[in-house]
Amino acid sequence: MILIYTHKITPRVRYIFKHIFTRVLLISVDFTSKIEEFVAHNGPKLSYTKASLGNEFFIKSNDLLFEQGVSDLDINIQKWEDVPCFFATNLKEVIPFDIFAASFYLISRYEEYLPHVKDIHVRFTAEESMAFKNNFLEKPVVDIWAYKFLRILKEKFPDYSYKTREYNYISTIDIDNAFAYKHKSLVRTIGGFFNDLLKFKLLETWNRFAVVWKLKSDPFDTFDKILRLKKEYNVKTVFFFLIGDYSTFDTNVSASKTKYKLLIKEMVDYARVGLHPSYFTMKNVALLKKEKERLENITNMPVRSSRQHYLRFSLPETYQHLIDLEVEEDYSMGYASNVGFRASTCTPFYFYDLDFEIQTPLKIFPFALMDTTLNDYMKLTPKQSLGRIRDLKNEVKAVNGTFITLFHNESLSNYLRWKGWKRLYESMLKIATS
Repeated sequence: MILIYTHKITPRVRYIFKHIFTRVLLISVDFTSKIEEFVAHNGPKLSYTKASLGNEFFIKSNDLLFEQGVSDLDINIQKWEDVPCFFATNLKEVIPFDIFAASFYLISRYEEYLPHVKDIHVRFTAEESMAFKNNFLEKPVVDIWAYKFLRILKEKFPDYSYKTREYNYISTIDIDNAFAYKHKSLVRTIGGFFNDLLKFKLLETWNRFAVVWKLKSDPFDTFDKILRLKKEYNVKTVFFFLIGDYSTFDTNVSASKTKYKLLIKEMVDYARVGLHPSYFTMKNVALLKKEKERLENITNMPVRSSRQHYLRFSLPETYQHLIDLEVEEDYSMGYASNVGFRASTCTPFYFYDLDFEIQTPLKIFPFALMDTTLNDYMKLTPKQSLGRIRDLKNEVKAVNGTFITLFHNESLSNYLRWKGWKRLYESMLKIATS
């Protein structure tokens, strides 16, 4: 155990020290604000305050962890060796900035509480983020800082025995459209047929006809392939099913369809299944509750995991609603327009609510990339995408983090906008598991 002295033990101090030490570095910590207790401690220790007590291992504290609420902070990006950092301490110390305040700022998503310009889906965008503006979005800097810090700890306390965590990979699959044409209502099938005809989409017209009349299989029905690859590469896989009512942005098969329910039940037998709350649940807790109960009635299991459709969430409201409904894990932490690390970490972390100044029980699993980001937003080819995937995986592997990817069943279809993307998912699994 490492003893931390600080002049005031606040919820923010406890939260971020426990994250860095316990979850990233696997080191247990204890806190004291009594100088005599700190001085008497014989084991490894460090002080985190305004001025060092003597010649102990000392990190000069920024005010952030001793404040409440949010305010517009003046942030100046500098370099620690080759890694960006901020909250510099202007000391000729081994660690020239407040690593804990900087990590808290990024992981708590402090900047998302400040005034910002939202996109058309009312989302905080990558372009608004400090990480994007300062070119470190594709680096999990919180974990990189922690590992550099660990190297210094080992020099300071060579007799202390250190454990190292293991690299981990999770494949997540969003089911926005379980089927392209199968099991849609008669109205939607006829409407879609005439819509395609009017727009001279002859290929789609033929395919819709062929699928509906069972002359060929539905292009989006790639579930057997996903399960086969899960088994072949021994990959932890989580499916998120959209079961909201039909809207402009929620166009899945109706959750009342027996075939769709059977598909969900089948996936439960082979993988983990979570909720994909529909577009309008971002601030609507009643709608979120209705969809959660709907999925629970299909699976006969409590919903533990969730990811917002269109990645639409608003801090802290959406997460507060998930907590109220006893959802334990959220996988929405990432951007639609860019790959990278929205919270600058590749370690799952507990959501810290800046409204109430508490660590909540909701565990956030940040993902590094999404298939639609690569194809629709970044306009990359499958080959270029594979290069970006490899780079992101290497960043995570370097700090033994958790690499999480987001794909859709549609992107394995080789159909329409996914033409040529069929093999990318398997190629990614090879990289992610190597």
